[in-house]
Amino acid sequence: MKFALISDIHANYEALTKVLADIETQKVDTIHCLGDIIGYGAEPGLCLEAVSKYCDVKLMGNHEYAALGLIYTEHYNAAAKESSEWTKTQLSDNDLSLIADFEMSHSFDNFLLVHAYPFEPEKWRYIIAPNAAIEGFMHFTEKICFFGHSHLPQIFIEQEDALPRCQVGHDFLPDRENRYLINIGSVGQPRDNDNRACYLIFDTDEYEVFYRRVEYDISATQDKMAEHKMPEMLISRLAIGR
Repeated sequence: MKFALISDIHANYEALTKVLADIETQKVDTIHCLGDIIGYGAEPGLCLEAVSKYCDVKLMGNHEYAALGLIYTEHYNAAAKESSEWTKTQLSDNDLSLIADFEMSHSFDNFLLVHAYPFEPEKWRYIIAPNAAIEGFMHFTEKICFFGHSHLPQIFIEQEDALPRCQVGHDFLPDRENRYLINIGSVGQPRDNDNRACYLIFDTDEYEVFYRRVEYDISATQDKMAEHKMPEMLISRLAIGR
């Protein structure tokens, strides 16, 4: 079986449609979304509709949590707070009903899917360094935990009596005896200095990880955001992948 994992779309419909088209060429059996479908971008409703149509597992991200009023946004930076408030005005009752049904985590076939962290997911912790990863490994039993949230494709490998090894996301064959935390990257707002949309495919038969990068029309996305007078920082960062 092959499954595709997407995350952190952030209302970037241009990127999402290109990624879904690329996934179709890869002949996967199923698609799962790890959250943050909305926020930052200009087309939250269309992205929710597409994810609901094409994805089997749909996880709650912190931006969905905020849209439901379950977390406060006072600690957000100014651009993120403005975007979050605007996004709330764009969501229909049906959109909110879809979001309310999203899972916080999902486990299957010795894989765990989360948006941010395998423990207390509603606290939205980041895993970007080995110190955070080592605690994360303590809170799941599956062989591989796939996650998003930081927008950085990363691989953490558990080690006995040592900090986990950290590598930049790349295609590889996991050792079936090891355990991994794997960040799948971001579809709609990459932050690893590569502005192409990022997602991941896992082949359970070959036990192999594939990262996919997909070009999309960034200027079209930026134009849509500018039409809605969204913060310039959110618009300009798409072109540089930061």
